[in-house]
Amino acid sequence: MRDSLSLTGSFPILQTATPLSQESLWRSISFFNLYRLILGGVLLLVPALFRDMFSPNAPGQTQFFWLAAAYTVLVFFSVAAVAYRRPGTNWQLAFQIGTDIAAIALLTYFAGGIQSNLGMLLLVSLALAGMISRSRITLLYAALASIAMLLEHGYSVLTRDAAAAQFFQVGILNTSYFAVAWLSHTLSKYAVASEKLAFRRGVDLSNMAEANRLMIQDMPDGVLVVDERGVVRQSNPGAERLLGYVFPVNSKVHLAECSPLLDAMFALWRQNRALGHEVLNLPGANHQVRVRFLPVQREGFWGAVVVLEDLQRVQEQAQQVKLAALGRLTANIAHEVRNPLSSISYATELLKEQEHDPARTRLIQIILDNTSRLNRIVQDVMQVNRRDRVQAENINLAARLEELLDNLCQVEKVARSVFELHVEPACKARFDPGHFEQVLWNLCRNALRYSQRQSGSVRLHAFVSDEGRTVLEVSDDGPGVAGDAVQKLFEPFFTTDARGTGLGLYIARELCEANGAMIEYKRTPFGGACFRILFGGSDGS
Repeated sequence: MRDSLSLTGSFPILQTATPLSQESLWRSISFFNLYRLILGGVLLLVPALFRDMFSPNAPGQTQFFWLAAAYTVLVFFSVAAVAYRRPGTNWQLAFQIGTDIAAIALLTYFAGGIQSNLGMLLLVSLALAGMISRSRITLLYAALASIAMLLEHGYSVLTRDAAAAQFFQVGILNTSYFAVAWLSHTLSKYAVASEKLAFRRGVDLSNMAEANRLMIQDMPDGVLVVDERGVVRQSNPGAERLLGYVFPVNSKVHLAECSPLLDAMFALWRQNRALGHEVLNLPGANHQVRVRFLPVQREGFWGAVVVLEDLQRVQEQAQQVKLAALGRLTANIAHEVRNPLSSISYATELLKEQEHDPARTRLIQIILDNTSRLNRIVQDVMQVNRRDRVQAENINLAARLEELLDNLCQVEKVARSVFELHVEPACKARFDPGHFEQVLWNLCRNALRYSQRQSGSVRLHAFVSDEGRTVLEVSDDGPGVAGDAVQKLFEPFFTTDARGTGLGLYIARELCEANGAMIEYKRTPFGGACFRILFGGSDGS
């Protein structure tokens, strides 16, 4: 993703090793031709620099020069052939080695014979040919070179009265040809094996790097790889989301550029490794993030992996576990509690129909009241399990709130003037209609319970915020919520009224979150309570 660190492999996963490419062979032959060009240039200068190596009054000097020139021209032809990639590498190498053998054998003859030691130049050609071809054909080239040198010296013995005893020197030279050819062939085999092993290791590392990259990319938490200078070498989308910073591709970014706070923490952590698990609010995130630094040590301190753990995601996961447990609990409650509760309630109703003294009648009424309260608790708990069944629709708040308030006034037997409704025309919300009615019913009944029940005691105000979100506020003129109870308002079974179940606000929050909305509490300037719902977009966003 980012440069360096070699975590972004260029090989696909599960790639296998392949032999040397043709391009590497052509490149090796090109280097071989470069050596031959240099050799040709040196041979052209030999007659001028080493006149004493030629026999007096012999035409060898002139012929040596023209033969060296012809050799150089053939080398240029080889360079052109390599540039056009015609013919193949095997034919190219065979032609070049054949040219070298013939040219050096003839140059040795015109330079005065075996004692000129020009034949040793073939050792370099044979060694290079063995490393390039990497096959036993190098031994054939050594045999051809040996035959050429034997023929050269034999012809020199016949025509120039060369010493026959120098056949021993020729034999040693030929033995050297075979030794060099065999050695280069053996070394080339080891080189091929080492190269294939290195290639496989490189593929394995690349596959591992690609797997690491994919894992880092899919991690919900933010991950930054930072070197010892504080330069971000790699990041993932989670880090960009939490930091609110988009890392440019193929460019280095210092940690201070994307988050000065993280850069300061990184500097402190380098001095004291015990400071690596802080919880803070990053500027780019609207919730808490736990920051962890994991050192990357390779022959000393190299850098660190910075893990940004989104605590909201952890809380959401815990919430899912809690809801799953609560769903199982509601099923058990429905089976284990409601049936005996119904029996108790029915039996109490039968007892109430009989004549009793006032004390017994009061006890029977207490039983009925508590069974009714337990039944409400069971119903409220079972409502929580409905949050996963969302069927959202676009709701016109003006019409829906007016209808809901009319029904509530009839049920609670209060005047319609107690509720004051202000809805801007553009206010719409995407919400499950059943969930919306339940949330507003809970909020309005709570507001009515604590209000003074005067005209306009409960106010409902819907408007569109500056961010474009629809907001609905439900407020009352009651005493408000005590400061120590604000933090517990949305906890299950917390209530300040002995007659309540403590599940109304908790259920309202759960249903709002299931519909992509958020509910919060704020105290009004006049001392009453105000619950605000921030809806998502009407298009479902």
